[in-house]
Amino acid sequence: MSPAGCPHVNGFKVDNWKQNLRVIYQCFVWSGSAETRKRKAKSCICHMCGAHLNRLHSCLSCVFFGCFTKKHIHEHAKNKRHNLAVDLLYGGIYCFVCQDYIYDKDMEQIAKEEQRKAWKLQGSFFPLFNASVGPSGVGEKYSTWEPTKRELELLRHNPKRRKITTNCTIGLRGLINLGNTCFMNCIVQALTHTPLLRDFFLSDRHKCEMQSNSCLVCEMSQLFQEFYSGHRSPHIPFRLLHLVWTHARHLAGYEQQDAHEFLIAALDVLHRHCKDDNGKKANNPNNCNCIIDQIFTGGLQSDVTCQVCHGVSTTIDPFWDISLDLPGSSTPFWPLSPGGDGSTLNGESHLSGATTLTDCLRRFTRPEHLGSSAKIKCSGCHSYQESTKQLTMKKLPIVASLFHFKLMSYSKLRRKIPTYVSFPLELDMTPFMASSKESRMNGQYQQSVDVFNNDNKYSLFAVVNHQGTLESGHYTTFIRQHKDQWFKCDDAVITKASIKDVLDSEGYLLFYHKQFLEYE
Repeated sequence: MSPAGCPHVNGFKVDNWKQNLRVIYQCFVWSGSAETRKRKAKSCICHMCGAHLNRLHSCLSCVFFGCFTKKHIHEHAKNKRHNLAVDLLYGGIYCFVCQDYIYDKDMEQIAKEEQRKAWKLQGSFFPLFNASVGPSGVGEKYSTWEPTKRELELLRHNPKRRKITTNCTIGLRGLINLGNTCFMNCIVQALTHTPLLRDFFLSDRHKCEMQSNSCLVCEMSQLFQEFYSGHRSPHIPFRLLHLVWTHARHLAGYEQQDAHEFLIAALDVLHRHCKDDNGKKANNPNNCNCIIDQIFTGGLQSDVTCQVCHGVSTTIDPFWDISLDLPGSSTPFWPLSPGGDGSTLNGESHLSGATTLTDCLRRFTRPEHLGSSAKIKCSGCHSYQESTKQLTMKKLPIVASLFHFKLMSYSKLRRKIPTYVSFPLELDMTPFMASSKESRMNGQYQQSVDVFNNDNKYSLFAVVNHQGTLESGHYTTFIRQHKDQWFKCDDAVITKASIKDVLDSEGYLLFYHKQFLEYE
């Protein structure tokens, strides 16, 4: 959606659109009276599958209720060309052309007014919009931020504003190398440019229950403040290094460490220091509400199939990253996409014969025969049998800090694998989902064109590179500041980079962010 707002709203604003929208909010969204709540319970079911749940949306152009989760409302929008629908749980307006929830001042005003009326009908009043909804159906008492009189006064007396433009460099700041600490600097650059993590720390959401001088989350919060303060001189992260040494002792000392190992250690300490025990059910496989698990945790499904009775044993484990094997040479080690040479998947071309990220993911998710030396006890056969194992993605994280390419060859000589892996700016993880497993034939996946299916699509925003040998190498990072604007971070030095520079680099760690987020 463009900064000017959704251009498709004007098609709805005809005749008595305000009254029609008010009726929808009164009867099917906020439902303040007992009568309207009963009507909502009876009427609001999906017209295609009959379900009450699955995030029902109501079409704003006709009388139709459809599931958002199962995409029944998407099918209706596509077939009827009805572009707008309202979320019956939260009251947000969704545009199927923009593929996003939209903001319109007039519509939001109507939503707020009707919600206030609903609260008054129940004897309570909390001005709220876009908040989580409680049992009453009209929201809990969490309000959106609006400036107080004191804040408005400060804004009037301080008219100068810091504007974010396409050429803005706020957030770009070098880091001093404190002695073989490039492994830490490159990960800090990636984390400070992770959008949801940045929003969390800059909104002062962390409530520390530890001593602030020993809390890594407090130090990260301070680090974000330093990065986005507008200062251009390189920052010296000595306190961060001290806390890492304190809480992850295996990383202490001035020897060269592995950036991937530092990333996992940092996420682990941040997870332990900012656990959110608010009693609410977590929507991630790690069952934790902390910001780290909300952003980085996914679910990996492992299916072990008995070769005799074909019984399947399934387990789902949380993950923060995925380590991908590399072949020993540049020869492709997985069958290429259908269509012969030159076919592409996720924007990756096989013309040069180079290994691609998609090849690595196919190898990771292909069935693996465990062999006679690794027999498992089958619950169906009640005896030890040979089996196959297959890994797929059950739930994808918001930020896929995965695709850690294994640099090392575990032979007699510990050496770095010299293989180049090409990776795309945009990645579709649908072929590697557990839900797509039945559609995959012999490791190949036939992608269907669905403009409304963006649930598993990601955009690249950071790349960590490693140059040199394992013992005396150096880490740098490419980070995306704005759309199609990339910068190379080499400790204290930051230089502009092109997209070609990024895609031609030997990526060691790739950071992808979901293009579309579920509204929860």
